[in-house]
Amino acid sequence: MRTVFVVWTLLLLGCQSGPLPKDGFVVALGASITAGYGILPSEAYPAQLELLLRARGLDIRVINAGISGDSTDGMLGRISTAVPEGTRLVILQAGDNDKWKGVGAAREQNIERIKSRLSARHIKVWVLIERFRDFPRHDGVHLTAEGSRQFAESIVEGVIGRLKSTEE
Repeated sequence: MRTVFVVWTLLLLGCQSGPLPKDGFVVALGASITAGYGILPSEAYPAQLELLLRARGLDIRVINAGISGDSTDGMLGRISTAVPEGTRLVILQAGDNDKWKGVGAAREQNIERIKSRLSARHIKVWVLIERFRDFPRHDGVHLTAEGSRQFAESIVEGVIGRLKSTEE
């Protein structure tokens, strides 16, 4: 599954026509909420967030690096392939999969390692924990298309603020 994701991401980045976005990349790194489990990719919160950022005048690409069922260990292992050069911010949605897979004790350590590796590349990290509970969910866990849109709206100003702080 991860190999397919890496190949798909590289193809997507390589097949983009035109110049790289002037304002760089935001990478949404996470599990099924990020991936948009049960909805179309264009309905997932990273795609909705990109539309909102562009509507506010930013020439930015939001990369959806979500994989359903992924754990923080998996996210840590794919940072180098999921986070391209030119990334200014990573939105990390760790989810509950560590707990369900019986590796919950490693979750906080993995999050700190992810933050450390990205910080070494001068990339800001915004860790989102339990921020999804207040939005419509189609199965009690995963966001609906409307829930993803609402969630993107709820974080867009925080993303813009964090992007501005990377310019300083």
